[in-house]
Amino acid sequence: MSDRSSGESQDCVAIVGAGLMGGGIAQVFAGAGVPCALFDPLEDVRSTVVARVTAASRLIGRDAEEVLAGVTVHEDLASACEGATLVIEAGPERLAVKRAIFADLQQLAPPTAVLASNTSAIPIGSIAEVVTDPSRVVGTHFWNPPYLVPLVEVVQTPLTTPDVVAWTMALISRVGLKAVHVLVDVPGFIGNRMQHALKREAIALVANGICSAETVDTVVRYGFGRRLGLVGPLEQADLVGTDLTLAIHEVLMPSLDVTPVAHPYLVSMIERGDIGAKTGRGFYEWAPGEAERRLAEISQGLVDQVIDDAKREGA
Repeated sequence: MSDRSSGESQDCVAIVGAGLMGGGIAQVFAGAGVPCALFDPLEDVRSTVVARVTAASRLIGRDAEEVLAGVTVHEDLASACEGATLVIEAGPERLAVKRAIFADLQQLAPPTAVLASNTSAIPIGSIAEVVTDPSRVVGTHFWNPPYLVPLVEVVQTPLTTPDVVAWTMALISRVGLKAVHVLVDVPGFIGNRMQHALKREAIALVANGICSAETVDTVVRYGFGRRLGLVGPLEQADLVGTDLTLAIHEVLMPSLDVTPVAHPYLVSMIERGDIGAKTGRGFYEWAPGEAERRLAEISQGLVDQVIDDAKREGA
């Protein structure tokens, strides 16, 4: 690993998959001065990179030309990986596809490069099984969009060496993101385990007729969601007293949903074609253009949070 610590200026990142997440990750690294090479096999994806990076740069008040100067787009994986110190796989969320990409990476990426996956839930060790040197494989779970949501979960497998984890976390921190170390390679890591535990209960509340989907979202947004950006659940438990947490758990835990598979209510929605905004119906009804307007509102809200965070840190 000594050649990875020879100098920050030599760091460069290759990203496999130039879609929503890949382009967003490139935005962060290039915006922080780390050259970034994007590969995607699809021309229609490659052709939109400049427009997407430009739009994201303008959203956060960055000079788009300056950011784009650090981004190259490739139709050949070998050329994208050339000289990379970190290669991030940001392909489809399917194990077979990710394994195929990693099989190619072990042949095409420099032998000293860290190989990382941006999977949201698949255990990193399962992906790394096709790699002859799994000690250099790590998880890097970025959140969408990476230029507005700063967290990156760095996931260690039993075979990942500590210096690979430390180097990866240092690079991620250097570009302005918040790296956390996931010590055990479990499905969903930390964030998605908690997020989808909440979604399971939310779906169960609607399925059991306790409230509407709108009520669930209102309770989260205007209740405990208001404080989650300032205090996490375990710190909050300490602040109110773990004895109070225990008292609530003794009453509440027996009645929480414990469905061990995808909730049947969610499965039935998919089966009847209620897939969400893209089909016009999910938990909500979506009129044409409504989802785009809502996404714009959410993006602006995240931008405002980034500005507020920067003001607090500078105070």
